[in-house]
Amino acid sequence: MEQEKIGALLKTLRREKGLTQEEFGELFFVSNRTVSRWENGHNLPDIDVLVRLADYYEVDLRELLDGERRNTPMNQETEETVMKAVAYTNMETEKYANRIHGLLLAGAILWFFAQLISHTKLMENATLSAIASFSEGAAAGMVLCGLLVTSRFGQRLRAFKQRIFAKTAKN
Repeated sequence: MEQEKIGALLKTLRREKGLTQEEFGELFFVSNRTVSRWENGHNLPDIDVLVRLADYYEVDLRELLDGERRNTPMNQETEETVMKAVAYTNMETEKYANRIHGLLLAGAILWFFAQLISHTKLMENATLSAIASFSEGAAAGMVLCGLLVTSRFGQRLRAFKQRIFAKTAKN
């Protein structure tokens, strides 16, 4: 996959629609800087965004992935295979999110444990006091990392599922 070719095709398709990078970014909820990075071949859109782009520009997904237009349309079987691959990727991503949520839950339990020790007479015990301090720090770290990882990620995952279900419902 050549990022520069894909970027050039994205730029051509955007211009054919008569959109500026800013207008395009508003349609797909990304910054014009992100659009510029895609078009210059520095970054590529996520697969769920590529699926949306293919629908928007009315081109095959493989055309976007190859960075060039094709004369022959993608057959139904190929499109279904691509959608299965996207669903598989989505499933793996969801498993990852579930693991992160498990860490968040563990962090919440550790924090509760630390607060329980800190607000009772158990704090007088030096060992329990050290355990409470460690638990509180670990909990804070787990929760902060989990929130950072899942906030944008979870939002994109839900949006992707909605698009896939909407597309499936049309067929």
